[in-house]
Order: sequence, then structure tokens, then C-alpha cells
Amino acid sequence: MSGFHNPVIPGFFPDPSVCRAGDEYFLVTSSFTYFPGVPIFRSANLIDWVQVGNVLNRPSQLDLSATTDYASHGVWAPTIRYHAGRFWVITTNHTASGSHNFFVTAENPAGPWSDPTPTDIDGIDPDLAWDDEGNCLVHFGVGGGIMRCRIDDRTGAVLEPPEPTWSGTGLQFPEAPHLLRRSDTWYLLIAEGGTERGHTVAIARGSSPAGPWEACPANPILTHRSTDHPIQNTGHADLVEATDGSWWMVALGTRPRGFSPGFHVLGRETFLVPVEWAGGWPVTGDLSLQMPTSPPGPRGSHPVPVRDDFDASALAPHWISVRAPLAGAASLDKRPGWLTLHGNGQGLDADTPVFVGRRQQHHRCRARARIDPSDSTEAGLAVRMDEDRHYEVFRHEGNIAVRARIGPLADVIASVPSPSADVVLRVETHDGDYGPDRIRLGYETGDGAFRVLADLDGRYLSTEVATGFTGRVIGLYVVSGTASFDWFDYQATDG
Repeated sequence: MSGFHNPVIPGFFPDPSVCRAGDEYFLVTSSFTYFPGVPIFRSANLIDWVQVGNVLNRPSQLDLSATTDYASHGVWAPTIRYHAGRFWVITTNHTASGSHNFFVTAENPAGPWSDPTPTDIDGIDPDLAWDDEGNCLVHFGVGGGIMRCRIDDRTGAVLEPPEPTWSGTGLQFPEAPHLLRRSDTWYLLIAEGGTERGHTVAIARGSSPAGPWEACPANPILTHRSTDHPIQNTGHADLVEATDGSWWMVALGTRPRGFSPGFHVLGRETFLVPVEWAGGWPVTGDLSLQMPTSPPGPRGSHPVPVRDDFDASALAPHWISVRAPLAGAASLDKRPGWLTLHGNGQGLDADTPVFVGRRQQHHRCRARARIDPSDSTEAGLAVRMDEDRHYEVFRHEGNIAVRARIGPLADVIASVPSPSADVVLRVETHDGDYGPDRIRLGYETGDGAFRVLADLDGRYLSTEVATGFTGRVIGLYVVSGTASFDWFDYQATDG
């Protein structure tokens, strides 16, 4: 079988970094203010990815309490590397007080990962590499360029003051550095232009990891700026050599839809790009939604299960909450075969609501959940962009209602008597006219028909309206009291 579809990891999985260990590949992405942090994936072929866990899944590893001012603070741009028989991830917990950098290690990429080792560098998007003498080198973005320093990879201590190494090609926001070696040449790969429509990938080379750097005459080596290509914002890339000696790039991109300026709702996604080498420089192939060639490795499948019946002892790794673990707010034991949520008296507008969701990964999809509201005041199914932008269908005081929150405006726009004590709530996304999509919210009648209570414009739950770096998450919530969910079902309806 040849060819593959992009994105290889659809939905809100941005800032990809990849490494190879033996015949397998491992990839991590940013997670911002969602917990657990840094989803990690495994693949045998760079196409079919399975999430095997989350790198930061304990409160001792990740404290997001200082990120309540902005939904796009938190965990930014991790780098993953395999070195000396261990996996290493270095990343930033960015808050209003600054960038807090640290690394963790593990023998098994599925975990457990160590508690963080902090390193005192003031920047973002840190990268780890080792030279022939075993020195651990960190490159990171700050201000108008890329900085480098040497650290102790046991203690995190900075062994020499950071110094500038390359400022890029002159575009704004040089960031996302990755240092790599091919034969006797070192390469410094970076992103430039900002993570919006002007995003690009640039590269330089030198005879040592300290440079001096010679910029590639073909820079940027990847960009879709100023084009009508269906994939935009391409950048923040990493390179990996495959088992057969071929090279590949992972990069983020978006799929905007609708009338100008175009709206992307799934967040920044992970794409795969073939790479050839010519004259000592990497040359990227055309990046498209349908790619004609495939990397080596056995083909498989990578879908997240369509339905979760909550029969396991723990939630699957694709489930995420806002800023903190659910801990005592969620139980799979209280009512076996159900997920029981205990409200904290706060709604989805709160900094840390009782909400558990999964990323929306398809433009056209359907999400359904059977809810027993028990003694809750309000519980339901929500499509969430952030605290200020979300739509929800919910059970409240014997009624089923739909609420829309758009910035400072929030209103219940439909309410009908519930047909039964428990009910199946439903959300569907459909193609829009001038916006990216329409979001229909309602419930299922006794014969399974969808009774739509509201048909809302999806542009208000897009990055272009909300700002920031995240994408939509669809999931379950409760305000106060207790509600139980028998199952949750998510299906792509693209085909």
C-alpha cells in the first residue's frame, strides 16, 4: 500500500517533535492548559499513530494553577529524544510570571516518567541534543533569535551562560529550534514568521553544534504563506531518519475553512512531509492532504475507539481535563460501567470546571452521551474552545437546554421538557456557508431520531475568534451535585 492521508494526527495536537528508537517512532505535542500534559504517540511507520500515554500525568510533574489568566498558557512545545537507552522530554510550562523549563526521562515511553528536573533558562521551545563528548546542549527561542547553552543532564544546572547562536532569516519570532546531525554536519532547524498564516521552517548548517551557521539558500524550506493551499500555518517542524535511511519531517499545520480570513476549529494539527537531500540540504516534498508516497514500516490503523463504555479501571489517555486532574471529581467505581462526575459548583466558565473531554479531530463529526443526571443541578455535553467560548446541551431541572457562551455573552437559547429521567444528548458538526461549520445540539428521541434544539455558527469556536493556540475539545461536564454517564460515542461523519 502506498500513499497516506494528512494530517497523520488530526485535531489539536500542535508543535510535534519526533524521535526514533530502534524500529519505532515516538512523537509528543503541546497540551497547554489541559491535564494530563504532553500526549505521547507510538508508530511503526510514521503514519499510524497510537497514543500510549501522557508524559506529565501526575500533579507532582505538572502544576497549571498559575495559568488561569489565559487558556493558551501552560505546556508549550516539548522536544522528545532517545539517548543513552532512555527517552527524554524537555518542555516549558509558560505562565504570566515567565517560562519554566524542565525535563523528564523514562525507560518506557508509556511511562512512568520521572518528576521534573528544572533547568534555569529563560525562553521557550527548548531542545535537547548531545555532542560527541557527551555534552548536553539546549537550544531555545527568546526575543529575536535562538540561544544555546550547555547543561548538566543529571541536575539541570546551566553550565555556561546562554549565548545567541542564530537569529534566523529575518522573519519575526525565530523559535522551535532542533539541533541534529547528519554525517559530519550539524543542522539547526527553526520556525519563523509566527504560528499564523506566515509560518515557515528554516534551516542552517555548520561544522560544529556551535556553528558558525550557514543559512540554507532555499529558506524557507517549508511554508504555505500567501497561497490558497488547504493546509496553512505550516511550521514548527522536526526531522527524523526512517529505518530505511529516508528522511521525514513532522510539522504543524491548520485546515482553515469558510470565507475570509478562514477559520480553523480543530487547532494546529500534525502533518508528515517527505524529505530528500540535495547538496547537503533537506528539500521537502509537496505537503498535501493526500500524499502519494509512504515511509517504511507495517501499515495498521490508529483510530481512537469510537465508543467508551467506561468499563475500564481508568480513563483512556485521550481523555483530558482543564488544568488539574479530576481526582475525586470523577469515579469509574461508584457506579460500575458508568463515569460519575461530582460537580464543584462551577460551570464551564470557571478556570477549572469539572469537565472531561477529547479533542475534536474531524470537521464533520457526531458526539453522543447517555446521561443520568442523578442529583446534579446541571450536567451535559459540551463543545469547548476555552472558558469564554463554548456551546453545551444539558439536563437541568427536568428540562433539556442549550446554552451558547461567546465572550461576555451567554444565553440559554432553547429549553424543552426532558422526555425521560435519563437521556442521550447529541452534538453534530456540519459544513457551514461562510463560517467553518454549523454545530447542532439536541437530544435523541425514543426511536433514536435527533431532535435539534439549536443550530449555531461554528466560527465563534474557532482560533480566529478565540485567539490562542488551542482547538476544540468535546466532552462531559457537571456543575454541582452528581451525574453519571453510561457511555460516550464519537464518530467522524466526513465520509
